[in-house]
Amino acid sequence: MHPSTALATVLVDELVRGGVREAVLAPGSRSAPLAYALEEADRAGRLRLHVRVDERSAGFLALGLARGSGLPVPVVTTSGTAVANLHPAVLEAHHSGIPLLVLSADRPAELRGTGANQTTVQPGIFAAAVRWEADLPAPESVSPVANAHWRSTVCRALAAALDPTGVGGRGPIHLNVSFRDPLAPDLGSTVEAQEGREGGGPWTEVPVVQVMGGPSIGAGERTLVLLGDLPDPALSRQALEWAGLAGWPVLAEPFGVLPAGGTVVPHGVLVAGRLAAGDPGLSSLVPDRVVVVGRLTLFRELGALLRRPGTRVEHVSPGPRWTDPSHVVARVHRELGPPPGQTPGADAWVAAWVDAGRALDEPVRAAVGEGLTGPGVAVTVAAALGDEDVLVLGSSNAPRDLALAHDATWPSPRVVAGRGLAGIDGTVSTAVGVALATGSGKGTGRTVALMGDLTFLHDANGLVIGPTEPRPDLTIVVTNDDGGGIFSTLEYGEPARSAAAEAAAATERIFGTPHGTDLGALCAAHHVPFVRVTDLAALRSALEAQDGGLRVVEVPLDRTGHRPLRDRLRG
Repeated sequence: MHPSTALATVLVDELVRGGVREAVLAPGSRSAPLAYALEEADRAGRLRLHVRVDERSAGFLALGLARGSGLPVPVVTTSGTAVANLHPAVLEAHHSGIPLLVLSADRPAELRGTGANQTTVQPGIFAAAVRWEADLPAPESVSPVANAHWRSTVCRALAAALDPTGVGGRGPIHLNVSFRDPLAPDLGSTVEAQEGREGGGPWTEVPVVQVMGGPSIGAGERTLVLLGDLPDPALSRQALEWAGLAGWPVLAEPFGVLPAGGTVVPHGVLVAGRLAAGDPGLSSLVPDRVVVVGRLTLFRELGALLRRPGTRVEHVSPGPRWTDPSHVVARVHRELGPPPGQTPGADAWVAAWVDAGRALDEPVRAAVGEGLTGPGVAVTVAAALGDEDVLVLGSSNAPRDLALAHDATWPSPRVVAGRGLAGIDGTVSTAVGVALATGSGKGTGRTVALMGDLTFLHDANGLVIGPTEPRPDLTIVVTNDDGGGIFSTLEYGEPARSAAAEAAAATERIFGTPHGTDLGALCAAHHVPFVRVTDLAALRSALEAQDGGLRVVEVPLDRTGHRPLRDRLRG
């Protein structure tokens, strides 16, 4: 089966699995793969196909079918002006809240802007009139990964059109699909490209109506919870309590609140990494189901758990979208609901996970030691905070260091981090804002920020506060390794590259980016109190000081030690 035929076949199959029963087609060459797939589905009785020679009429026919049935209806066109002729129907669907699905065929991306026949820029052509849009590239080959991507994209399109959350309202969506020659199907076939979920259901099930307060996630003995970033720390606390009542172990990223106690697995990321790597000693911990709550942004190890063959993945997302970069989510839930009853083996299941994490306590302590390391600084900062305090984490190493060394026994301060795009932009100013909003007299304790030197320097102007402006009670701890230390822990810092002089020099220049900035002098220029500490005992003393106001604590680190320590922890 040609890749274009496979793509079209999967898209139509997933539309049917998602509830589509009517489709409208206008003729064209570039849309031929979709036309063949729709005609085949019509002959098989899976949907009813309507063909119209005019795209404007086709658009309004699909609009009428969607309005009359309340179900999403796709209208399929070829490339070029054919797509533009759907704009009146799209505008009507937008203002009327009708789930109209525009499937526009397109030329491959490399032909855009070249003057190629019937080729224009189709993504974004409907601007704000669509609830959601996606641009699927022309496939070069067919694979299970591509199959999952195509199917999950259709599920997102249907969910956006039907708006199960009631946040944005129903309306039109635009799925632009590029096809590369050959466009007509061959006589071969491949089952792999057409495989969907068992039982004929959609790849990702997104309930159109979710009863508030009703049960949403059923019981399951071998269920594991992965807790990521959530928009409100109360949701993080609720999720931790919910998992404890359900009898499910939790592997948590350090956001919302610092997760501790209950069924939280100590050093959960390290346990997950060993399990994902196939450690035979952890074979009894393989879950049948993984429930993801919030957005995971930090660790590849947690993503690898989701991709294990035979593992069912469900996602709880309070917003209209859900996170699924691996295209493995089978069902989306809008709320936790009441915790399901514990199964008979719940206590043993949780104990096995917690014991596996607890067994790493001593090796982690030995690896981190009492010297100045990123994880050592992170755990020292966290251990100095109480439940009423706020910890602001920069991106890059700070949250990773904390998660790797966290033993889940400390208090649970609120944790704030910019995980939307996980950039280093504006972190100092964000921490100042958090401290002003939550600090003294606002019902919480003190605010401490932990960030790297590049993150600090990127927003050094955040220290500029006018003499008549409110000043925060904020301690900023800066781990200074004179550059981009995180890159040494990624593929750019692999030992083979570091051993080759030319590669090491290039890596140091374009990733290490040493700057040599005197942070004390920088703080002095802004009249911000500054202290430089060279051991963990001095860091503890600095954190214990209750001087108030804005101050900076610098902790110098050796960047060359990051990779060996991270490898030792993961090993």
